[in-house]
Amino acid sequence: MLRKFMCFAAAFLAAVIPAQAFALQCVPYARQISGIEIRGNALTWWGQAAGRYARGSTPQVGAVMAFKPTRSMRIGHVAMVSKIVSDREVLISHSNWSRINGRRGQIENNVRAIDVSEKGDWSKVRVWYAPLGDLGTSSYPLYGFIYNKPGGAVAPRDRFELGSDIRRLAALEANEA
Repeated sequence: MLRKFMCFAAAFLAAVIPAQAFALQCVPYARQISGIEIRGNALTWWGQAAGRYARGSTPQVGAVMAFKPTRSMRIGHVAMVSKIVSDREVLISHSNWSRINGRRGQIENNVRAIDVSEKGDWSKVRVWYAPLGDLGTSSYPLYGFIYNKPGGAVAPRDRFELGSDIRRLAALEANEA
């Protein structure tokens, strides 16, 4: 009963409160645009993907880039690869990375991420940070990439539809709580 009420409340709030008031977390957004059906904090995705999805160290369009937790990013982060630019640069789509207009939870599509690992193995990256208008100054360790199915990845959805999708994502987050 409580779960039904929470889902109803989340859907109601999504309909009443403007979409920009929501702080969209990285996990539901990555799941929505990549099609990878993993639940829980970003730091658990790599382990949960084992045996369910192919994993590797090579970026592919549609794959989820899984960040390891750090002192400043305790629950990790996930982002979807939207374009391969070169062997050491990709564009990613993700949520809740940069503060935009002073708020977290914003969606950023097709922003730069570069491999800064010594071996060129995508074990460490720098990511576009909107307040700087450039790559951020910190480097972040990666677990690797989670591919949508064994043997490769599928193409991402073209657009995230805030109107209908934000209500669905709010309901999904309410179910995970």
